[in-house]
Amino acid sequence: MRTIKFDKTQCGVEVLLRVGSGNEIKGAYTNTEVYNTDYFEILIFRKAKGYVVLNQRKISLSDNTIVFISPFQKRQWKLDPNHLDFTFLIFQEDFLNDFFADKLFTYRLLYFYQLDYPLHMKVTAEYIQKACSTLTEIHTELREANPDSEHLIRSLLYYLLLKLNRDYARQNNLPLDKPENNYAYQFKKLLELHIKEKQRISEYADLMGISRITLNKAVQAQYNVTATHLLKQRLLFEIKNYLIHSDLTVADIAHELHFSEPNHLMRFFKTQTSQTTTAFLADYQNGSKANSFGSEAQ
Repeated sequence: MRTIKFDKTQCGVEVLLRVGSGNEIKGAYTNTEVYNTDYFEILIFRKAKGYVVLNQRKISLSDNTIVFISPFQKRQWKLDPNHLDFTFLIFQEDFLNDFFADKLFTYRLLYFYQLDYPLHMKVTAEYIQKACSTLTEIHTELREANPDSEHLIRSLLYYLLLKLNRDYARQNNLPLDKPENNYAYQFKKLLELHIKEKQRISEYADLMGISRITLNKAVQAQYNVTATHLLKQRLLFEIKNYLIHSDLTVADIAHELHFSEPNHLMRFFKTQTSQTTTAFLADYQNGSKANSFGSEAQ
């Protein structure tokens, strides 16, 4: 499977992100291959007809839709090239965290690294116009750099990302209260780094130097789910990725993910999905992606 890497030569000199019209990169979204990228994407569709299989979910796309994609999420597009008009914003995690001097910034944005809620928002044409207007300002500052351009870009980008986060939270009834601490964000970051070898809440609590009770309280306050739920969903996602996108056997996957026995992995998978790994793969190979992945309708 191909990984598209962030192309720094396309960026402004000082600020490592890209903003532009979808026409510049349209081929990646009309090609039906499965691929991933090493960067974040926010895609603002004025016009769209079709769907994308993203993060093991089939998302139906239509006009006035915003899609959020995190690094290395497998995706497959099926879009009508004759009804396609969008603007893109792409950047790498290190850039954004460094740009805002906050190593947890991407984990504060509810629409990234999301496993429980939609990876898109349906909005109005006016909302799309305002978001694209902000991106146009950023694009201008990137191409016509002035001594204060970096400060303007930082302000515009910060506003846009947080505005999207607020509206995403409202659409999905997620809390936006300022947390007492960063434990929930730290936990989410640690899951991305260690899920293959650590599958116990106590291991993450130990890494953070806090108790399991404190960790669970922070996660519930921030995400409306338990820490155990987040861990299980992230582990399930990893297993599905191996099943779909690798040639490894269940025994091999169990070894990779530090299950003591393949049967333990199969039991975990059945408990979480009500399917065996064999049935899950059969659904996928028969093209039943909507059922296998948890289809998202508009």
